[in-house]
Amino acid sequence: MPRAEPAPARPIRAIGLMSGTSCDGIDAALIETDGERQLRTGPGLTQPYDRAFAERLTGLMGGEGDAAAIEAELTRRHAAIVTELLDAAGLHARDVAIVGFHGQTIRHEPHRRRTWQIGDGPLLAALTGIDVVNDFRAADVAAGGQGAPFAPLYHAALAGGLERPLAVLNLGGVGNVTWIGSGDGDALLAFDTGPGNALIDDWCRAHIGESCDREGKLAASGHVDAGALARLMDHPYFAAAAPKSLDRNDFAVDPVAALSAADGAATLTEFTAASVVAALVQMQAAPERWLVTGGGRHNPTIMATLARRLGVPVEPVESVGWDGDLIEAQAFGYLAVRSLRGLPLSGPGTTGVPVPMPGGRFHATPAA
Repeated sequence: MPRAEPAPARPIRAIGLMSGTSCDGIDAALIETDGERQLRTGPGLTQPYDRAFAERLTGLMGGEGDAAAIEAELTRRHAAIVTELLDAAGLHARDVAIVGFHGQTIRHEPHRRRTWQIGDGPLLAALTGIDVVNDFRAADVAAGGQGAPFAPLYHAALAGGLERPLAVLNLGGVGNVTWIGSGDGDALLAFDTGPGNALIDDWCRAHIGESCDREGKLAASGHVDAGALARLMDHPYFAAAAPKSLDRNDFAVDPVAALSAADGAATLTEFTAASVVAALVQMQAAPERWLVTGGGRHNPTIMATLARRLGVPVEPVESVGWDGDLIEAQAFGYLAVRSLRGLPLSGPGTTGVPVPMPGGRFHATPAA
């Protein structure tokens, strides 16, 4: 007698939480998914960090500060946005099956088989009354993977009906790309391209007292220093084979240190775009279209520079109906459901891990 096929998984409601390498705030998003192809996105929220807390986070990345105290505060802030999102959506904790809690990356050193995201999973479960999955990257890195990027499986699920080959470029603090090939199945390659906004943001904080180059105006007013750009691009990372990943602090602004505020911003903006172009050699076929998510898509100077250098359409993900402010948060809600089901969160083409790798750590809400 033939064995019956298992019943398809029922979609469940999840909340994804993301605090990226830019250290600018928390994104929270509701989704309903089976962790595979069934996917329905819901509302979301963004809560910016105040400057003092953002500086405490970036200080911790440099080895300064009380990690335990900052982790507890970070977790409480995440719990608050979960409550706010539930209230805005007219939901209760019992209406959500799982929270995917990425936490804040403090150090990422896959070549040493270590990655560190702060965020107290048990505390978040206790504060929200919802089960939590966190620590998404550790199993991948322990198995020899890069531990990043971690959204490619979600990008592929979103891109089901789009023409390929396609690139989804996330410009957060670090830039990363998901290349989705054509043909049967999802041919995926993903890796960090280089700096996203982090160097530009750091430069603006130091030179004009702003957290970022708003609308790319500072860069647009300056000129690219070709010599400084060449020194920035003369980094061994760009010659390494993908999959590969970066830490926020792997690049320094030393080559532009002597430039004016405007010329430094222009050169660092060109560097972000040039590092994306350098990624083309890793791909089996050049993408016919680039969809850009993350904060960098709001910078017209970055977007124009990318379009000029790539020579194909470069568009914000909103052009295909996605929400670029919430994709990363949505991805960790999606991955939390996959974790519950024991499905892989990463694979050889996305992080270089030897085999498709499940992961995440589950924390149940305390018994009443």
